[in-house]
Amino acid sequence: MSIEAINEQLLRAIGVGVALVDIDSLVLVYRNDTFDEWFASNGPTATLQDLLPTLDITAMRAGLEAEGRHSAEVSFKLRRRRMTVATEFNRAEEAGARIAVLVCQNITRIKELESMIDSYSVMVERNTFEIKREKEQVEKLLLDMMPRAAYEEYKSFGIVAPRHFAPVSVLTLDFAGFDAMLADHDPGVIVSELNDLYGAFDRIGEQFGCQRIRTHGDSYVAVAGVPDPVADHASAVANSAIRYLRYLERRNESHAIRWQARIGVASGSVVGSVVGVKRYIYDVFGPAVTRALTLRARAAPMTLLADRDHAALLDEGFDRAPAGDDACALTLAQHGSVAGPGGQ
Repeated sequence: MSIEAINEQLLRAIGVGVALVDIDSLVLVYRNDTFDEWFASNGPTATLQDLLPTLDITAMRAGLEAEGRHSAEVSFKLRRRRMTVATEFNRAEEAGARIAVLVCQNITRIKELESMIDSYSVMVERNTFEIKREKEQVEKLLLDMMPRAAYEEYKSFGIVAPRHFAPVSVLTLDFAGFDAMLADHDPGVIVSELNDLYGAFDRIGEQFGCQRIRTHGDSYVAVAGVPDPVADHASAVANSAIRYLRYLERRNESHAIRWQARIGVASGSVVGSVVGVKRYIYDVFGPAVTRALTLRARAAPMTLLADRDHAALLDEGFDRAPAGDDACALTLAQHGSVAGPGGQ
């Protein structure tokens, strides 16, 4: 077998398209079987530009002149599917003719895999973003349900161990005539109003160091000293409670629904923990909570009652009016009123 025959068989076996191209006329002076299989539909006399219409001929010639080689990827339709080949031109001299050896390698599968990987990467990135957003939403929800320290403990260990907190101060609030309001107004209106009120209470309390623990209908419970100690917990709760009432007085002047709050505050000890297995919530209970609830039930609309222990911890910035043997009504002292947040 001659060397030429051996070379021909090798060119058939390597699975790449090989052709010799006249650089000036772009006529193909040789094509192996693989090349013909890919481009036979264009006819035996087709030029390079006919076979590869997307190839940048100018860039190809410039590359051959400058460096003797040029590479590019081109796509074309082969029967019913689109094919992508990597082309490599290398300049060769043949009896003075300007010839380039063109080698075409089928990279269609590689490009499909790259496209699949890109699509998968986009999907993973999108899913990662969605998971991150959902995680942030869950974290925000849990932080609305429990103090951050309790949330961090729950996130690390899966439980929140019950803890005893003392001394702390507790504030409980409800609204006089709430059941009648529900009967007289659309439920959506009442819920919207409560959202506004509780949002304002939260903002006021945060500025004094008083944190909401829970709401249940018209019942609002907040504490100072849980889970992080607050040195002046009694003043924090008293200042928050008085500003709640002041906020309601001003709001009632311009709103059709007039809310009349009753507030009870007490100081002492509580137990704090997550209560429940599925619909869990951070809650506090104990002597201070019980006394605050009792005083709230005794309070007249738009008044604040405090127990003895709480009143004894307050400074001269508050006036105390007797309200039974075990309680007093609190107001800010006229001579030493403490400025409230945002003018409240």
